[in-house]
Amino acid sequence: MIASVPVFWISIALPIVIGIAAWLSGDRWRRGYSYASALSLLIPLGIVIYFYASGASSLVDPIGFDLTSYRIGHMFLGVDGLSAPVVLALSIVTAFVSIYGLKYMDHRIEEMRSAGETPPDYGTYQFLYNVFAATMLGVAFATNLVEFYVFLEGTLISSFLLIMYYGYGERLRISMLYFVWTHIGAVTFLAGALYYGVITGAFDYLRLVGTDLVPVGPATALGSMAVFVALLMFVGLAVKMALFGVHMWLPYAHAEAPTPISALLSPNLIGLAGYAMARFLVQYFPLIMESWRPYLMGLAFLTITYAGLNALRQTDFKRLLAYSSVSQMGYMLLGIATLTQYGLIGSMLIYASHAVGKSLLFMTAGVFIVEAHNLRDMRKMGGLARRYPLVAALALFGFMNLSGLPPALGFWSELFVVLGAVQAYAMQGLGYMVGMTALLMLALGVTAAYSFVTMRRIFYGQPRSDLGSLREAVDPFKLSMVAIAMAGFAMFILVNPMASGVAGWLKLILGLGGVA
Repeated sequence: MIASVPVFWISIALPIVIGIAAWLSGDRWRRGYSYASALSLLIPLGIVIYFYASGASSLVDPIGFDLTSYRIGHMFLGVDGLSAPVVLALSIVTAFVSIYGLKYMDHRIEEMRSAGETPPDYGTYQFLYNVFAATMLGVAFATNLVEFYVFLEGTLISSFLLIMYYGYGERLRISMLYFVWTHIGAVTFLAGALYYGVITGAFDYLRLVGTDLVPVGPATALGSMAVFVALLMFVGLAVKMALFGVHMWLPYAHAEAPTPISALLSPNLIGLAGYAMARFLVQYFPLIMESWRPYLMGLAFLTITYAGLNALRQTDFKRLLAYSSVSQMGYMLLGIATLTQYGLIGSMLIYASHAVGKSLLFMTAGVFIVEAHNLRDMRKMGGLARRYPLVAALALFGFMNLSGLPPALGFWSELFVVLGAVQAYAMQGLGYMVGMTALLMLALGVTAAYSFVTMRRIFYGQPRSDLGSLREAVDPFKLSMVAIAMAGFAMFILVNPMASGVAGWLKLILGLGGVA
């Protein structure tokens, strides 16, 4: 279905225009720009709601570009069953973190100035934040590999500058570490995309047929080059996703980024690489993915358990959350690697549940940084539920999303991933099923352990720091967290449209000769 107005382009351009105005205004009208940015970033939420209500297989912007004479293909912006959960989560989190960032960044900029530094003003932050949010939405809306890569580079450059300008610790070194690693991933993916486009004659992965976006089928034209191209794409996306073995950059970058940016980096940005794996590798290379299935599932379990055990060892709250993000990407890979309907639905739901849960947890960390004198060390926490009952409840909901407990969306996402893993090996014999059960129990157990051990260390037991008369004040800083939690609960209740949308995309893939 073609939209009647160019709402997709508006949803990307408007936040950037507001960001430019904020940049030119410096430190003036901060609240107005923060709320205006939030409203503009909620436009994609309306797009997705309309898409689900319409019952269409896709919704596409009326403005597109025909670049077939340059062997690039067509460029549109749109949403389909696979990308809709991603856009939904991106819109909700980026909008309300924009409001959250107002108080946090006022504190951070003043802190840096008090230390004798000269950070860029709030307007620069809002501009870079809006570019970061808009380009992430562009990644999810894109229909062409060139278009996808341009938006992906936009996310990298804007987030790099945000870490470099406003981060903590050795922020210059850490921002360069982040830039180099993620750029290696992006360029490796680009090499695979270029091979694909040059050999096949176009870079489209969704084509407009009539009024609907239709997935491009398996890349049979690649011939003997298919494995090489698939490997380049996988390795590049694995780096961006921070899977085991190429994860080293993430705990540094995500822990030391300013917390509103941490709340976008871990749940949203790295998850886009998982979305891209489903979009490109499953769609273009189904038979290759089928042959890789046992290795990818092994890598997924290794990522989940290794990062989860490392999370248990951390004393810094934000660093624990960073390792937890690596672990959650293991679940996303596991769902994709099953190549089953259950698994792929679960993988996209993992994106949304992780976006809700991890953003709440990073925002919780930010509350203590701002209001409890930069408190991040969990050895100095304890008993904070008595001072911060609302934040404690929101953090609990965040951990429930990670651990797969109702009424959090994480319950459905992990249930679908587990069903997909069982379905993938259901006919392989008793030994396979026993092994799969043991690995799933280990993975789920590690996730529950670091979630609720952390909850106890921070919010229960005896206080381990003298915080004086500090008490929770309900303000927009925390109400933005409440809004994300309420949206997460709504997704738990209304999970069927998301699951049905992914299933509809899979039917199209099966019709093109894919495997799922």
